[in-house]
Amino acid sequence: MSAQFEKIFVKENESFFIGIFQDNLDKITWHYHNNYEISFITEGTGKRIVADSIVEFQPGDLVFIGRNLPHVWIADKESWAPSNRFLEMVVLQFTSDVLCPQLLSLPELKNVVKALAFSERGIQIVGQTLNEVSDIMLQLPYTNSFERMLLFFKMMDMIGRSNTNIPLASRDYLRGRFATGNKRIESIHEYLMRNYREQVSLEKLAALVNLAKGSLCRVFKSNMGMTIFEYLNRIRIEFACKLLMDEDLSMTEVCFDSGYSNLSHFNKQFKKNTGVPPSEYRKRFKGLSADNFSSTD
Repeated sequence: MSAQFEKIFVKENESFFIGIFQDNLDKITWHYHNNYEISFITEGTGKRIVADSIVEFQPGDLVFIGRNLPHVWIADKESWAPSNRFLEMVVLQFTSDVLCPQLLSLPELKNVVKALAFSERGIQIVGQTLNEVSDIMLQLPYTNSFERMLLFFKMMDMIGRSNTNIPLASRDYLRGRFATGNKRIESIHEYLMRNYREQVSLEKLAALVNLAKGSLCRVFKSNMGMTIFEYLNRIRIEFACKLLMDEDLSMTEVCFDSGYSNLSHFNKQFKKNTGVPPSEYRKRFKGLSADNFSSTD
């Protein structure tokens, strides 16, 4: 999730992780995880980035994001709410353990299966389904465990039955997303996605996958066609491209938020990866509405 979130209310000792979070904007984090996630914005405005979809959000924004889809909410720094918070959201996360294959094979859960399929690209929930699902989301933090399970299945059925859901990630994105059968490479990828803003150590990566540094470098390049640090730069630049579409962020902020500590090095790496300097990249998108970057194909 975007920035550092204060956990206002959390229940995580059950089958679900349900909480209310507030954003203090100390840090922006482009991330993904192996959980399904339903997020409902109660306060704040800004840009929501899910995979290659970039859309303005406001209170009432409701999305269902599948596993391992990178996402972030970037709150407007100049926005104002009665509570003086920049962003508040209710978040429900759950794993595939909640919906085992035997359970999903039941005919009564056919719409739940559809909802999970929708989440592979991520969806924005709109229309009457938005009203129904958001009402349940606001109840979830305050219900007991059994009632929460019943409401969860009711909510998933609603999402699966809806024909107004708006897909977020493009099909092209899904076809080109990270995939490998090598568990060590997968571990490195996940570590870099979580820590791309930090100083990445080859020693730490080698220890993570129990390989010597030289062996790790050879295995990674043979599988990915590039070095570990070239891949790290690709992750950073991918996020920088999204940040550059927010004209309220200075070039220095984009540089630091993308994991670079030196503006000159950032400019060099950005041009190397995209073919144009960041200022030119931003100029090409200036004046275009955020909806131009929402992928519904």
